[in-house]
Amino acid sequence: MEKLDATQTRLTDLEIKLSYTEHQLEQLDAVVIRQQQQIDALIAELKRLREAGTAETQPGQRSLRDELPPHY
Repeated sequence: MEKLDATQTRLTDLEIKLSYTEHQLEQLDAVVIRQQQQIDALIAELKRLREAGTAETQPGQRSLRDELPPHY
């Protein structure tokens, strides 16, 4: 009977550990999904900024003097 109790205790402990592991895996999965969404948003923003930067420099090819702050 002792061996059965020990086996049952070990099985219960393993089930508890599995439960915690599954929970942690779900949390990590949510973090990875959120990070991928942030990466996608950053890529889209970078693309938008690059397009805006090339659109500004192409039409008139402004000189660097036009970029000076007003106090000069």
